[in-house]
Amino acid sequence: MSHHLLSVDSLNRDRVDHLLRIAARMEPIAGRQKVTRVLEGAVLGNLFFEASTRTRVSFNAAFCRLGGSVCDTTGFTFSSMAKGESLYDTSRVMSGYCDAIVMRHPEQGSVAEFAAATHIPVINGGDGPGEHPSQALLDLYTIDKEFARLGKTLKGAHILLTGDLLHGRTVHSLIKLLSLYDPMRITLVSPPGLEMPAALVDLVTSRGHRVEVRDSLASDFSDLDVVYTTRIQKERFTAEMSETFAGVSDDFTIHKRFIDQRCSPSTIVMHPLPRDSRTGANDLNVDLNGDPRLAIFRQTDNGIPMRMAIFATLLQVDDLIEEDLRPVRWFVPAQTGTLDR
Repeated sequence: MSHHLLSVDSLNRDRVDHLLRIAARMEPIAGRQKVTRVLEGAVLGNLFFEASTRTRVSFNAAFCRLGGSVCDTTGFTFSSMAKGESLYDTSRVMSGYCDAIVMRHPEQGSVAEFAAATHIPVINGGDGPGEHPSQALLDLYTIDKEFARLGKTLKGAHILLTGDLLHGRTVHSLIKLLSLYDPMRITLVSPPGLEMPAALVDLVTSRGHRVEVRDSLASDFSDLDVVYTTRIQKERFTAEMSETFAGVSDDFTIHKRFIDQRCSPSTIVMHPLPRDSRTGANDLNVDLNGDPRLAIFRQTDNGIPMRMAIFATLLQVDDLIEEDLRPVRWFVPAQTGTLDR
């Protein structure tokens, strides 16, 4: 891994496995059992020029749990970019203030342009419809943990990716990561016009995986190990594509009936969130809340140890984590959620 994390293209199988191992070592800290100060004195610049809750706060929490501090900027309105400042100038200035930067921007390629102007680590928190590497890493970490619990392996697994596969940067990054592993079966289901980019399908196929492209969830499925769904990202639609969205049927909704009919008790259901819970949104239905197969909140919890692992690796403190571990001193509830465990 280079000193930036802009795309999963910079990762090979060994580097991904290393991050999975480091994330596992971060679990006691992320789980509020232990405290470490390996990043004490370090400052993170969080530059989010596109809406975010989980990613922004998760990165903040991960950096703070390693002992660092965070400076936040959210939205164009409250940044100098509203005055016409270039990505280059912003990058050069922020480099003088911070030790690492996480950036989200609505334009694909913008984070790479920003990173080219600095030598401090830059992490891509999402660049338009491009990539979201940290999300893909936490998704893979989630699959790895869930499979270990269920006695499964990735080799030969059947993974369904569905929803807006054209604009869904999380699935773009995830399918690349999955392609680094032993051959598996990947089924892609999306509304017409929202298919996975052909170049990504070709890449995964060239690495020995079996990829099936379908246009409906109504077709027959068998032996699904993972159902990973994404919302229809209408904010990225052109006016012409908005007509396509208006025609999307309820057939693309993942709901309890589909999971009960098509899946087994060991299937895990994932979503990068936020999910659109409004009627007619064609997203992950809330009727799965409380179902043990629904892993979305375990998935978000896994974002903390994985993002801690990314920071520790980029800032080269991954060998120091256990040196100053000590127990937490505040009250920590036995369970932070309700029906999500």
